[in-house]
Amino acid sequence: MSTLSTRPRGTAFSETMLGTLRLDGEAKGPARKVRLELDVTAARVLRPGRTTEARAVGRIRIDGLADGTAVEGELEISPLARRRIRYRLHFTARGRRLTLDGWKSVTLRRPVASMTVLPYTLYEDGSPVGTGVLRFPLATQGPAFLASWRFPRSENAETLMAPRWRGEAGRTEVWYTTLTDPRTGTGVWLHHELVAPTDGSEPYAHGWAAVFPEDGPVRHVRFGPAPWTGEGSGFRAAGTDARPGRLTGSAQDGAWAWELAEQPVDAPLFTFPRWSWRRPLLPASHVLPAARARYEGTFTYDGTTLALTGAPGASARIHGHGNARRWAWLHADLGGGAVLEVVAAVSMRPGLRRLPPLVFLRLRRGGRTWPRRPERSAVGWAGWGRFRARIGLPTWTVTGRSGLRRIRVEVAQPPERTLALDYRDPDGSAAVCRNSERADARVLLERWWFGGWRTEARWTLDGTAHAEVGGR
Repeated sequence: MSTLSTRPRGTAFSETMLGTLRLDGEAKGPARKVRLELDVTAARVLRPGRTTEARAVGRIRIDGLADGTAVEGELEISPLARRRIRYRLHFTARGRRLTLDGWKSVTLRRPVASMTVLPYTLYEDGSPVGTGVLRFPLATQGPAFLASWRFPRSENAETLMAPRWRGEAGRTEVWYTTLTDPRTGTGVWLHHELVAPTDGSEPYAHGWAAVFPEDGPVRHVRFGPAPWTGEGSGFRAAGTDARPGRLTGSAQDGAWAWELAEQPVDAPLFTFPRWSWRRPLLPASHVLPAARARYEGTFTYDGTTLALTGAPGASARIHGHGNARRWAWLHADLGGGAVLEVVAAVSMRPGLRRLPPLVFLRLRRGGRTWPRRPERSAVGWAGWGRFRARIGLPTWTVTGRSGLRRIRVEVAQPPERTLALDYRDPDGSAAVCRNSERADARVLLERWWFGGWRTEARWTLDGTAHAEVGGR
């Protein structure tokens, strides 16, 4: 039986509550209005008779104090065992680190009221600074709340690193890692690939390692091809190993060697629709087992050793039939827990190869991912409103709008910081990727507000973005 069918299911839902807050010392005048929007996830299916711990992320608006500020925390859902649903949420407003702590006291005498009213206390550095009440507006938010419930299978870095290939001809599978050494500014790229040729011949494994120093030329080394054994929970071939939490390998008689520990610091991020990873109906699928990770260890190349401590980056997975006709990719750690992942591609399939690039853009900030569904940026609504990409070198761009937000991404890959590598698809056709682990990126996020666009966030990355442009 496959691991896909045996993974336990979790629970996910969204809720919006409205209410008021009165800070200490504000006895006179109206209370401050509050709006709290949460996305809640639990690792198991909720059952009323037991206590379930859940994670909550979202946004809070408080008149004069917080305007859509990111909030995160925990829920204790125990309607029967402890007769309460407790919320403990943390956020920063105007430089103040605040905690909203309260619970719904569940009672059978007033089931609806007790499940929809949340009295709470607001704390700053452990001291109470205000009190308030939040209410779930059943009439206006009830339908959306019920429609938001999902019971997805649990996903984590370990399950997503496992090989997806099941012996089919004409498939390729990739494990790759990109990171930046914060001490030297050097970019590192590790690429591990399994190829199952279309003609049914034996599958093989190969890959490469590359470094992008701040003060020197780009260097790389290849490893493989080598037989594919399909053992273990990740990639193991040609003297290299890519597994959950660990990356090791050597090449060129030991002149290149690496031993890295990987610590995920964020949840998985599905760049393409989640279903496409489980059911390979699209030409390819792409996922990050952790949207952000930190790396510790050593990376040696040609007599130089990088001692990595807290190096930001991420590992990603690709599974499909081969490379696109044209593509562009970006991974940008924006700081403050925000990360941007972009894949723009033109398919090789007949009928699709004449279309403009399909864009899959995922921006995670404050624990939330925008657009909410990856299909939104690729196809829009019935073909209208999809995101657009202009793929080229040394600069390429992506623009788009979803809901009340729009984004512009501009990526620069200077020639002296870009490495060109050629390789082959399962059908034997050649492809070339031009990769830079020291790319520049400019990201502008705007929000529609009272009849005009206002800047919501702006990020500038100089030499710390990871990007690639490829083609035939």
